[in-house]
Amino acid sequence: MSFQEKADHIITYYKVPILLGIAAIVILASAINRQLSKKDPLLYLGMVNVAFGETLENGLTEGFLEYAGADAKKQSVYCYQGLYLSQDAATENHEYAYASRIKLLGAVNAGHMDVVLMNQEAYDILSRNGYLMTLPPLFSESSPQLYDTLSGCFTENDVVLSDNTISYELNEADALEIVTEPAVNGIDVSHFPMFEGAGVTGAITLGILANSPRTEAAIRYIAYLAGADA
Repeated sequence: MSFQEKADHIITYYKVPILLGIAAIVILASAINRQLSKKDPLLYLGMVNVAFGETLENGLTEGFLEYAGADAKKQSVYCYQGLYLSQDAATENHEYAYASRIKLLGAVNAGHMDVVLMNQEAYDILSRNGYLMTLPPLFSESSPQLYDTLSGCFTENDVVLSDNTISYELNEADALEIVTEPAVNGIDVSHFPMFEGAGVTGAITLGILANSPRTEAAIRYIAYLAGADA
């Protein structure tokens, strides 16, 4: 057979296996490329009810990588942006608030949330639900120098110990009883140089998630924001 005849014969009888082979090669190459370009998160950062400009966002992510001496090609600060929490979300924002809550809970339960930057409303919600770590013991034990630097920036909020709201609303309890206790579980970062220099207005609170598996990285991150030594 001529070359043209051989080609026609191969295409006619082996077209499907050839296409499947090409598809397998493409899928394998894509998987290898994803694996080679995959970055390990140095830190997971959440922005809840706050938004910043591009320059500040780069400082909050890429700037920390440089500060930590991390290889930006292999590591990253994974940032959850646009999260919105509210106890009294308006009708038009209710679905967005619900979706944000589910996304946040999923990240927390998976251990994929270490540090959150938030406004007062989000701080109240996360604190009351026990998601934030009590900070003084963490810093006093692991980084006394940084603890001294931050001593005037720690903030206090309520944590709910028990709440019978559901039972009360179902008429299964005679009185509404909500027991809370105060906890030092936030840091006011509003006056840190990075935020003041970016013209950010309003209180910005930083918290560390209670189940964060990267507390050392979180401490270094706070030292970076404060312009202090960890």
